[in-house]
Amino acid sequence: MSEVLRVLLVDDQPIIRSGFAMMLSVEDDLEVVGEAADGREAIELARAQRPDVIVMDVQMPVMDGIAATREIVAEELGRVIILTTFDADSYLFDALRAGASGFLLKNAEAEQLVEALRAVGHGHALLAPEVTKRVIEQMSAPGAGGGAGATGAGAPTGGAHAELLAHLTDRELDVLRLIGAGRSNSEIAADLLIGAATVKTHVSSIFAKLQVRDRVGAVIIAHESGVVGGG
Repeated sequence: MSEVLRVLLVDDQPIIRSGFAMMLSVEDDLEVVGEAADGREAIELARAQRPDVIVMDVQMPVMDGIAATREIVAEELGRVIILTTFDADSYLFDALRAGASGFLLKNAEAEQLVEALRAVGHGHALLAPEVTKRVIEQMSAPGAGGGAGATGAGAPTGGAHAELLAHLTDRELDVLRLIGAGRSNSEIAADLLIGAATVKTHVSSIFAKLQVRDRVGAVIIAHESGVVGGG
C-alpha cells in the first residue's frame, strides 16, 4: 500500500461528496481518487482506481451501499467504511455481514472520519463507539443467535471458543476483556498502564490466536465465551 491512502467517496448527494472531498483535501496522506453516486458506479470506479478505502453511503439508487460493499469485498477492491445517517441495527449488522471494515454516522466529527480512513486504510477495523456498544448489546442479549457468522467477522462459534481462549496469556485476556468492553487501544494502554505499542502487539496476537480478522470478531468471542459480561 502506498504512503498516501487513495480514497473513493460514494454518496448519491453531490454536496455531501464535495464536502468530504474538501475536508480530505487538506490531509497530506489522503487522496480522493474518485466519486460515485450509487453502488454500481462505486464498483466500476473501484475496479478502475483500486482505492485503499471506500467511504460508502447506505441508501442510494441503482444499487445500495450494502450490496456494493458485499461485491467490493468479495473482489478485494478496497476496504469499506459505511458512513450513514441511519443508525438502525439492520444497517449495522447488514454492513458487517457484507464485510465492511468500519461504520461511522454522518454526524461524526471530521477528525473521526480522518482517523477512520487512516485506521481502515492501514488494515484495522474501526467502529464508532455507539456502534461498538450496539454490537455488544446485541451479542449479550438473551437468546441472541447472531454469532460470528451473522456479523461476517470471521469468529469461530460454539465450543471452539474455549479452545482458542486457552492459547491467550493472562495479559492478553485482560486486553480482550477491554476490547469486549469497547475500549480503544489508547484507553487499554491507560487502563493497563502499558505502552500503546505493547497494546498493538497484544491485539494482533489476540486476533491471530482467536482466528478473527478484526475487533468485531474479538468482541463477539469475548461476550459469547463469558470473558465479558457473563455471555
